[in-house]
Amino acid sequence: MEGENWMKRSDWSGVLVAITTPFTAEDRVDEAFLAKHVGWLIDHGCRGIVALGSLGEGATLETAEKGRILDICVASAAGRAPVIAGVSGLGSGECVDLARTAERSGCGGLMVLPPYVYLGDARETLAHFSAVLDATGLSCMLYNNPIAYGTDLSGAAIETLAARHANVHAVKDSTGDVRRVTALRAEMGDRLALFAGLDDMALECALMGADGWVAGLVNALPEESVRLFELGRAARIADARRLYDWFLPLLRFDTVPKFVQLIKLVQSEVGMGSERVRAPRHLLVGEEREAALHVIEDRLSQLPALAKSA
Repeated sequence: MEGENWMKRSDWSGVLVAITTPFTAEDRVDEAFLAKHVGWLIDHGCRGIVALGSLGEGATLETAEKGRILDICVASAAGRAPVIAGVSGLGSGECVDLARTAERSGCGGLMVLPPYVYLGDARETLAHFSAVLDATGLSCMLYNNPIAYGTDLSGAAIETLAARHANVHAVKDSTGDVRRVTALRAEMGDRLALFAGLDDMALECALMGADGWVAGLVNALPEESVRLFELGRAARIADARRLYDWFLPLLRFDTVPKFVQLIKLVQSEVGMGSERVRAPRHLLVGEEREAALHVIEDRLSQLPALAKSA
C-alpha cells in the first residue's frame, strides 16, 4: 500500500528546491537551520524540497547524515510539501539502500541519478536506474545532467525506463538544451512531468511547457523564483522577461563549478544561511569572492517589486 505522503504524477509541478545542506562551524549538519529553511521555503511558495542533491553536497555526506537530513526535512515540511530524496552514489547497491531509507523516512519521491565516476554504457546505465526504481514504490524523477555527470540519458532511454517502471513520473533536464525538453514532450505527451534543471534555462523551459523547475537560487530568493516560473507558465512574456533580466546574473551562478559556494554566498547576503561548505570545497576568497559579491550586491540593490495579479 502506498504511503500517505507518496507523490503521484500530478504532484510533480511548480518550483522544487534543490536545498543546500547547512553546516556548523564544527562541520556538522546544522539541523536547526535546516528545519527553519525548509519551512521558510514552503511558506514562500515552493512546491517541494529536493534534498541530498549536488547543491546539497550529497557526495560529501555520510550515510547516517543523509538519513538524518531526510528525517528533518520530512518533519519540517509537516505534510505541506513533499520531500524528494536525491539518490546518487558510486554503486547501485548503496543507491538502492538510500532509496529504501528515503521511503522509511516518509519522503514523497526520489530524484534518481546515474552512478558517479564509472560511466557505464547504455545497458549498464539502464540497469542501474532499474535497480533503484525496482527497490521502491515511491514516485521517481529521472535526472539527466551529462554536463556534470558525463552520462547522457537519451530520450530513448527515458522512454524505456518509463515503459518498464510505472513509478517513473518526471524528468529533470540539465542538458542546457531546451530542445530536449520539447522533443521529450512530443514523444511522451503528458506521461512524464518535465522539469528545468538549470536556473538559467527556467524561463525558456516554462514557455515551452515544462511542468516545473528544480531550482538553486530559490534557496535565497524563493518569492522571485516562484513568481518567475508562474509568469513563464502563464505566457506573460513581458513581465517574465523583466524579472528574468534582473535575475539572470544570479541564476548563472547555478551553472559553474563553484555553484554551491556561490549560492550559499547569496543565502548569506540575504540573511538566510551561511557560506560554510564541506571539503574538498572551500569558501570563495580574494578577487573571486569580491566579483561574486559585486554581482550579488548589484542585483539585491535593484530587487524588483513583484506584480501579484494573475
